[in-house]
Amino acid sequence: MDVRWVAGVRRVVGPAVVALLLAACGAVDAVDPEVTVTGGAGETPTVTYLTPLTVDTTYRQTVWPGTGAELTDGAPVLIDFWLENATDASLVKESYSTSPTPRLLTAEELGTDLYETLQGQQVGARLLQVAPGGAGADYPTVTVLDVLPTRAVGQPVPPSPALPVVTESSDGAFTLTPTGTEPPDDLVVQPLVRGTGAQVATGDVITVQYSGFTWDDGVLFDSTWQHGLPVSFPLSDVPSWAEGLVDQPAGSRVMLVVPPSYSLGVTESEELAGRTVVFVIDILATGNPAQGAP
Repeated sequence: MDVRWVAGVRRVVGPAVVALLLAACGAVDAVDPEVTVTGGAGETPTVTYLTPLTVDTTYRQTVWPGTGAELTDGAPVLIDFWLENATDASLVKESYSTSPTPRLLTAEELGTDLYETLQGQQVGARLLQVAPGGAGADYPTVTVLDVLPTRAVGQPVPPSPALPVVTESSDGAFTLTPTGTEPPDDLVVQPLVRGTGAQVATGDVITVQYSGFTWDDGVLFDSTWQHGLPVSFPLSDVPSWAEGLVDQPAGSRVMLVVPPSYSLGVTESEELAGRTVVFVIDILATGNPAQGAP
């Protein structure tokens, strides 16, 4: 036994207690990694830190909070990301020069670390995650994440009364009420929500959510809302979109009435041959990967 005198009082301290006291004296509080993120909203971030950067546990920081809709468990999330190897600050992968990445907000889809970083955040947030090497990579990583909207965000635009009525249900799905009139002979472009993002340009890759209906009976024939995630593809893949969406800003919702004289590109099908169709399209992002490549 160890005998000690404290303020004139004789105390007997057992070996186990001594060990705990020594461990407490040697404990060091974890220090947050010194990482600086610069760059404005919608811009590729710049990340600054000393290398090699090491951490024992995942560190998370909200660079700035979002002001849009709160992310919902199990629902789609759309992110731009910048991922570096923290041992030498080398770029591993990024999406800013290509297209944002859609995922479901689940631990199974994202992995535990990224799921916890995104959980409870709002659209518009920029987040920093610094993680030790583990299941995802055998080196520490620094990741910047921008949370993008998965629906149109902007000012509503009154549609023409001559066009079908688009109704959005509480679960976010769309229905189309036909006019009962003959379809137009030419392509019709009708903004329903006017966004404020970058304008779609010829040759862009667009990221969208959309629903497609037949003009005469309003039957839904295709929808990313049913599939669950936004999609990205070259604008040129759908000729009517290549004509109708140019100059429309990201964040917009646009109705396109497409006569049968147009090829439907990736949505081509025998059932739609000779029929006028109506697309309701949410433009979430647009860009030219060739121009944006670092």
